[in-house]
Amino acid sequence: MTATQNGPTGADVRSRVPMTARGLSDAAFAPTDWGLLATTAVVFGSSFLFMEIGLRALAPAVITLARLSLGALTLWSIPRTRRTRLEPADARRAAAIGVIWLGIPLMLFPVAQQWIDSSVAGMINGSMPLWTVLWTAILARDLPRRSQTLGLGVGFVGIVLVSFPEVPADGLGDPLTFLGALLALLAAFLYGLSATLVTPLQQRYGSLAVMSRAQLGGIAVVLPFALVGLGDSTFAWPSVLAMLPLGVLGSAVAFVAVATLIGRVGAPRGSIAIYFVPVVAVVLGVVVLGERVHPLALAGSALVILGAWLTSRREARS
Repeated sequence: MTATQNGPTGADVRSRVPMTARGLSDAAFAPTDWGLLATTAVVFGSSFLFMEIGLRALAPAVITLARLSLGALTLWSIPRTRRTRLEPADARRAAAIGVIWLGIPLMLFPVAQQWIDSSVAGMINGSMPLWTVLWTAILARDLPRRSQTLGLGVGFVGIVLVSFPEVPADGLGDPLTFLGALLALLAAFLYGLSATLVTPLQQRYGSLAVMSRAQLGGIAVVLPFALVGLGDSTFAWPSVLAMLPLGVLGSAVAFVAVATLIGRVGAPRGSIAIYFVPVVAVVLGVVVLGERVHPLALAGSALVILGAWLTSRREARS
């Protein structure tokens, strides 16, 4: 849906963009929805690996600026992105979502991963669907139905089991480790808010138009920190090349996929894609690094799949 050519008043714009977290369909997930979920999970699941490679030579803010810039170039190179016009108020909303969904969290996670393992970061990142439910209840006065609520809970238990075997023996006892965990938790908190806010905009304009503007909002807030971070960065080909998949896939394809899924099935249901991120990380560890899988990780993966199935079932409106 594209914006009208007439200049609406602020009240008109607000009336056409209601605060909703409901999807366009209450039905069980279609094959397209599962495809979007799989794309999001695989790309986000591999992003932590590329961030670790980037951190060997680049400052966290430089990594964030590089991935957002590459993501923006990817999306703006698509003609449909450039053809879609947003109402000025909606363009500002999209840019603001870019600040809290892309700019701030994508800086927080690389900083946090300097002090916490990627397994801990993935486990905390997995709390995003629960924060989405909270924000949906506050902003949209809506809650998922019983089966979806059960699925969200089962899925979260699953990611805890998947990640727990890799948690350091001293837990969060070290102050820097605790700070890293708090930063990751703040990022997940903002992810949940963003998923709720993006729903009505995505349903009106589509993911390409909204996320391309969001990328610009994220770049604006990250740029000053990245310029400072250049002094703490060095040039290394592995770290630089890691930015390509992190930007093109992690900041363009994955965010468009998850925004599309959220618009189709609703914010709480769509956010379950994040539950598969630690599972993907475990699979990559086995396939790429030859790591062994802990029995708890296998049990947790089964719970993640069960939780996703429960959440994906047909949603009965109240």
